[in-house]
Amino acid sequence: MTVSRRALLAAGAGGAAGAAPVVSAAADGRRAGCQAAAAGRSVRVRTGFERLAADGYRLLEGQRVGVITNQSGITSDARGVVDVMHADRRVRVTAVFGAEHGYRGTPQAGLSEGDYADPSTGLPVHDTYRKSGRALAELFAKAGVDTLVYDSQDAGARFYTCIWTLYDCMVAAATAGKRFVVLDRPNPASGRDALGPVLDRAHSTFIGRAPIAQAHGMTVAELALLYNGEFVPEAAGRAVELAVVEMSGWRRADFFDATGLPWVPPSPNMATPDTALVYSGTGMFEGTNMSEGRGTVRPFEMLGAEGLDGAWARAANAADLPGVHFREAYYVPTFGPFQGRTVGGLHIHVHDRYAYDPVRTGIALLVTAKRTWSGFAWRPDRFIDKLTGSTRVRTMIDAGADTETVVGSWREELMAFRAVRRRYLRYD
Repeated sequence: MTVSRRALLAAGAGGAAGAAPVVSAAADGRRAGCQAAAAGRSVRVRTGFERLAADGYRLLEGQRVGVITNQSGITSDARGVVDVMHADRRVRVTAVFGAEHGYRGTPQAGLSEGDYADPSTGLPVHDTYRKSGRALAELFAKAGVDTLVYDSQDAGARFYTCIWTLYDCMVAAATAGKRFVVLDRPNPASGRDALGPVLDRAHSTFIGRAPIAQAHGMTVAELALLYNGEFVPEAAGRAVELAVVEMSGWRRADFFDATGLPWVPPSPNMATPDTALVYSGTGMFEGTNMSEGRGTVRPFEMLGAEGLDGAWARAANAADLPGVHFREAYYVPTFGPFQGRTVGGLHIHVHDRYAYDPVRTGIALLVTAKRTWSGFAWRPDRFIDKLTGSTRVRTMIDAGADTETVVGSWREELMAFRAVRRRYLRYD
């Protein structure tokens, strides 16, 4: 560790300005790299949790700790972080907080597990889903915790709700006067760049609270730093007292399979890292009357509708999108749209992850689906506007705009977000 406990506590005590102590990964990463080279093996990423535990949980000393996590909060040998912390006398975990899909990850989208006692540890599990602001602050106060620790795997897309649970909990912690610690994990789609439209505040919802890009290209710790520097003070009247524990061994260009870490689906339909790779683009199909692949073994990689045929895959391949091609596909979803019925459409195959742009690809698929299939329609509730952060994508595609015109429409706002984002990046 390159930041002493005294320095961490001193920085935290001066947190009125919102500055966050950061447990740096640079020296730790160099040591890990040398050790890995000497052992003749590839470098493995150490998560924020592993680095916190290796330091004896000194950052949490004397605190009653509440952990915000789910089934993806695991160690490198696939043990749950709550189970590990609960069994260690050096840290005092007194409560667990679950979000959408719950602490154990059992429900489908839009559901949670409610409140209960965890059968493994006996700890109380509190449901945060659909709670924010004062109600969430009161929940933290009632739980009697001093510090909230966040450790959950993200999928890299603005409309993935775990990052807005992070935001809501930071706002609530600031309101309730609680400390907040974020343990970092990799962005599975890499952190090379931000892509896509930036949220218009007029379309703020639980799948997008604040103006960030659709594919943000950040880790959860970097997002927490950005939130605390740009948005939490506006929502809570002050910044939260924040510390982040960085990973070691992670580089911005790394995809999840380069980390050596086990993948646990952070939600039921985020099946693999390949799902996360395409999700920030194909997640937009939840705003249409088409199947986004739920009820298959390849959600968000297989898309279609009853009555579609190979014409869509041919049109998508004709668009000559970088890094990806499309296979004509047919499937029968076991649940969700078109449950039990044969769906025709396509299967996305990414053959060059570095050239692939998930948001551009998603827009191209929307454009070609509308031109190919006469039955194409947006959901009546205009959910597409919530997913994309404005009315622009829907109205431009309806007006006949091509892919390049739609993608070009957010160039300036994306450049502005990239400039803000750059101030909060913590990895090479």
